[in-house]
Amino acid sequence: MSKEKEAVKKTLQQGDDLTSVGKGRINVRYLTATAMLSAFSFVLFFIQFSTPLTPEFLKMDISELPALIGSFAMGPLYGVLICLVKNLLHLTITSTGGVGELSNFLLGVALVLPAGLIYRKLKTRKGALIGSFVGLILMALISLPTNYFIVYPAYSVFMPIDTIVSMYQAILPSVKSLWQCLLIFNVPFTFVKGLLSVIITMVIYKYLSPIIKGTWKK
Repeated sequence: MSKEKEAVKKTLQQGDDLTSVGKGRINVRYLTATAMLSAFSFVLFFIQFSTPLTPEFLKMDISELPALIGSFAMGPLYGVLICLVKNLLHLTITSTGGVGELSNFLLGVALVLPAGLIYRKLKTRKGALIGSFVGLILMALISLPTNYFIVYPAYSVFMPIDTIVSMYQAILPSVKSLWQCLLIFNVPFTFVKGLLSVIITMVIYKYLSPIIKGTWKK
């Protein structure tokens, strides 16, 4: 087999591009998997629950799970695409004017993009763990400015910032500003939220990856 053919085969197996190199054909399997994972992610968006020690309006979910699986199995571009499609679907029923979807997309990308990029370079369980940890840190850190500059200013149209802060103060009276609230509550909350998706991914990925890649055998 020539070096050119070997390069093509390697690229197709990694799933780094939306099209098959040298053939100009859409990778139907990966696009189908992307559509299915996006739909599943959209459904998971509705399975939410409150957590102790946080205001009730902060809801935990694992809707980044399918995007993380897709990023590992097909490449980081597909993980980003799943995050995008999920939020585009949610725009059809949004109650935030698209602000919540924009924030969710940015945080999702912060998790799945570095995780997928690092795993692509180091295709081992250790590489997946390192990539996921880097993604979790970025996701948590980015949640601070996105909430402060995008999400909560939009929410303040319906509820004054002072009222929002008072909901945090009901749990921890010492917090005085929105910035403190986000740093003490939202940043750890976002980290744990992403961590749930990472843990589940580590458990089920080896069973789903062959199906997504088409290498599964009975």
